[in-house]
Amino acid sequence: MQPDQRSTPPLSPYELIGGEPTVRAIVKRFYELMDTLPEAWSVRRMHGEDLSGSEEKLFLFLSGWLGGPNLYVERYGSPFLRARHLPFSIGRAERDQWMLCMRQALDEFVGDAAMRTRLHESLAALANHMRNRAESSAPAGSDDDGSKP
Repeated sequence: MQPDQRSTPPLSPYELIGGEPTVRAIVKRFYELMDTLPEAWSVRRMHGEDLSGSEEKLFLFLSGWLGGPNLYVERYGSPFLRARHLPFSIGRAERDQWMLCMRQALDEFVGDAAMRTRLHESLAALANHMRNRAESSAPAGSDDDGSKP
């Protein structure tokens, strides 16, 4: 390698979508949608009246999860997301409501279609992992992983 040919590490999703301002905008919009969409009522009622604490924690978590500063871990330690969500009854409906809000927020603030799809899929897998309520089986051939609206 020539001295002037330095390889730069690839940009993280955090950097590619616009860093802190974009992550904050996504999270703010996510909670606005959760607070106003009737379709998100079940997941909204799991939260307290004031969403500001949840908003800040989601911002801190997503910053690190997207490859930016690991703010949540610095402040609270390991997220242990599933364990932190066990007190809440989370099934397909709650997962889908959460993803409805997140998909719309991402669609509004992430310009690159390929990145949006990547984030939709990754967050759908994460949301699906939070499910902790036994439910009857989905009909054969149905999409039960939360990745599709």
